[in-house]
Amino acid sequence: MLKTILNRLLQIIPTILVVVSITFVITRMIPGNPAATVLGPQASVEDVEKLTEELGLNDSLWDQYIRYLGNLFKGDFGTSYSYNMPVMNLIFSRLPNTLIIAFTSIVLAVLIGIPIGIVSAVKQYTAFDYISMVLALIGVSMPIFWLGLMLVLLFSVNLGWLPSLGMGSIEIGLWDVISHMVLPVGCLATIPTATFARITRSSMLEVINAEYIKSLRAGGLKERSVIYRHALKNALPPIVTVLGMQLASSFTGAILTETIFSWPGMGTLIVGAIENRDYMLIQGTVLFTALAFVFINLIVDIVYMMINPKVNYSGKGGA
Repeated sequence: MLKTILNRLLQIIPTILVVVSITFVITRMIPGNPAATVLGPQASVEDVEKLTEELGLNDSLWDQYIRYLGNLFKGDFGTSYSYNMPVMNLIFSRLPNTLIIAFTSIVLAVLIGIPIGIVSAVKQYTAFDYISMVLALIGVSMPIFWLGLMLVLLFSVNLGWLPSLGMGSIEIGLWDVISHMVLPVGCLATIPTATFARITRSSMLEVINAEYIKSLRAGGLKERSVIYRHALKNALPPIVTVLGMQLASSFTGAILTETIFSWPGMGTLIVGAIENRDYMLIQGTVLFTALAFVFINLIVDIVYMMINPKVNYSGKGGA
């Protein structure tokens, strides 16, 4: 296992280098001059040229790239053009807000999706099974941006039950924070909930039809014990894999969700950086998100190997 973990850590280096290179090139393709955006439309040509020189944007792309890589190796993600603050400070100031809705949505998806999948597998071909799987298919198919707009239209505009913008303030009260979380969390949790329901059902069906499960039932073991102590345990590996994927995907899903609901997290930070042609902030946020993806997948692999020791990621035998 240790060798596999070390190999995965070594694979991170070329992966991150590719992400950094692609992001660097794409940001330079965005139309407009960051200096002109920072100074505003009233700035003179001389001021724009001066700031462009100070930011190092007059240097060749190769020189800018090498300088950026050198700073990254020192742990410096650069300074935001529009905020005039270190990129990492901005990321860490917004990251907790994104984690709040990301983790809450995943927890909600697990608590709802997995039980639905278990019941659907146990009650295969019943009305509950058909209805839940149809709803799961609809949930997986709905785009986040469309669902978010529909939730705002229904619960905020038409019914007036829930606020649609911002994240509330704990100083006003706990309900103010919770009420602001309901719509973005519900929007972000829809696809993971449907995915967990479908994967859990599929995985459970493979297990509960196995011979050893039939033997446990024939031995007089209670059905509840058979399902939750034996079948679910052996059905966990695919669910854990999906959990890691959905947790990583919640960061990208948060970009659209936060934009729709004006939630002050990483998503709105990235969108604002693109609008302001803030190269350093775009590169920093994309790189941070890529690192989150890689390490979450690494943790999932480790957990997967702990649950199912037969798995061998080295490719030299094993399951």
